[in-house]
Amino acid sequence: MRIGNYTLKNNLIVAPMAGVTDRPFRQLCKQMGAGMAVSEMVTSNSLLYGSAKTQRRANHDGEVDPISVQIAGSDPAMMAEAARHNVDRGAQIIDINMGCPAKKICNVMAGSALLQDEPLVARILAAVVAAVPNVPVTLKIRTGWDKQHKNALTILKIAEDSGIQALAMHGRTRACGYTGQAEYDTIAAVKAMARIPIIANGDITTPEKAKLVLEYTGADAVMIGRAAQGRPWIFREIEHFLLTGEHLPPPEVEEIHRVLTDHMHDLYGFYGDQSGLRIARKHISWYTKGLHDSAIFRHEMNQLQTVDEQVAAVDDFFDRCRARGKHLDYVADEVADDATTLAA
Repeated sequence: MRIGNYTLKNNLIVAPMAGVTDRPFRQLCKQMGAGMAVSEMVTSNSLLYGSAKTQRRANHDGEVDPISVQIAGSDPAMMAEAARHNVDRGAQIIDINMGCPAKKICNVMAGSALLQDEPLVARILAAVVAAVPNVPVTLKIRTGWDKQHKNALTILKIAEDSGIQALAMHGRTRACGYTGQAEYDTIAAVKAMARIPIIANGDITTPEKAKLVLEYTGADAVMIGRAAQGRPWIFREIEHFLLTGEHLPPPEVEEIHRVLTDHMHDLYGFYGDQSGLRIARKHISWYTKGLHDSAIFRHEMNQLQTVDEQVAAVDDFFDRCRARGKHLDYVADEVADDATTLAA
């Protein structure tokens, strides 16, 4: 899998997720087998470049190459400036967000709302590509605005004509949000016409599903988002399955405890203790969802006010998990195994 001059170690990519794919999470997923991780979206509004949030999102210190930064906005000139600004701060690939379905993004005609205005799409893509001529630019989209207006093939043509070097597509429209099931027929149709790499995204939750989507669509890579929350080892599991057709043994409690603890400390270091404590809560919730006594544990976790209390609570919870066996004991499997289903 190549994007511009960058050859990825595999074809497994972490999807950009607001409030999730910060530097600690991107680094962790790369360590766990992802070939690339795209940053949470960075605003194209230059008035916010000095804000703590924007500066953190542009912080790539120590990050493993390639560094892909997603920018969001609807003004071609501002998007071009945002691309230059982020390249100056270490971005090696610029990704353009035309896939986010969130109302606050779409209400300002950014994200997937842009799919309604194809001439504006063309102007934005051309402006960004021209602004960073030595840096590959990629695009993330949905299949269209709604089921009556699926225009992914038109967007592909615009993207290729503009110099976009890879296209990622979520198999839902903007109107679908995250409801129902992703469909892959549109992705397959786009791949059949494409001269650039196509990355399939949406409901890829297991190694079997990743293999099925790659074979069904012909896509060059898969992009995984929500399934990696609290389960960053999914990338090494998928990579192993694609290479061998066999499953890796599930991670042991000891390893998961260590991974989570290291992740928490990375968050404390990146955000500071106070913000890191709050942000760690959602990750702890994802890691422990579905385990014995985890509902009570997560409720108690949200009441803790210090880093030391949070670390001690996690240690205690995993000590109890370890007492039940070397592998995690789920009350119910909350990861849907839909590897045999393709939504029409």
